[in-house]
Amino acid sequence: MLQFIESRDPSTIALAFNGNATKDDAEKLDQYVRENFNEDQKFNILAIVTDVDGTTFQGATEGVTFDIKRWKQFNKFAVVSDKDWIGTVSKLTNYLPGIEVEYFEGHQLEEAWTWIRS
Repeated sequence: MLQFIESRDPSTIALAFNGNATKDDAEKLDQYVRENFNEDQKFNILAIVTDVDGTTFQGATEGVTFDIKRWKQFNKFAVVSDKDWIGTVSKLTNYLPGIEVEYFEGHQLEEAWTWIRS
């Protein structure tokens, strides 16, 4: 489940994620972007991931659709989690063109905010 949390930066979407990724989550994120950013405006995401149970097929499909549609708008993506495998996966995304991705352990939230605002 996706939950928006207070952001410390106007160009950053801050969110907490726990459980399964669903179609509703992807739609909620897309709506937030439509309401808060212009179509060509860059934005960052700071995601605090506490647990991931998996994803529904429809949720994954919608998430990919969101990513493709908003690809040119992504700037930085900070992932904060104590799950080691999430760190490994997030490091693989550094090979995606045009997006900076950095993984931070759960106790490094301040460092994540510093990085995303730099």
